[in-house]
Amino acid sequence: MTQAAAPVVREVDARHRYEILVDEASAGFTAYRDRDGQRVFFHTEIDDAFAGQGLASVLVREALAHVRDTGKRIVPVCPYVAKFLKKHEEFSDITDPVTPEILQWLETALAR
Repeated sequence: MTQAAAPVVREVDARHRYEILVDEASAGFTAYRDRDGQRVFFHTEIDDAFAGQGLASVLVREALAHVRDTGKRIVPVCPYVAKFLKKHEEFSDITDPVTPEILQWLETALAR
């Protein structure tokens, strides 16, 4: 039996998201928009075929680590990202609160 390759997370800047690949197949993504030095995460999705493998947490951990490396801050509008951050306090120093202003801005940004 061949060992499955470790999942790979990559940023797809043109699509405003990070994707997680398993054996070259897209298994899911977490989507964001950038605003004044903040990366606002608003949706995370793992394909049903890959559910239950812990891929969402691998995806989000790597995406947040990348945000830290780029010097941006995190705004967790996405419920999954918010839940992840409650369990992983190592990102609390770069996390900003979700405010009505950010939600309004995001709605406008997504409508474009």
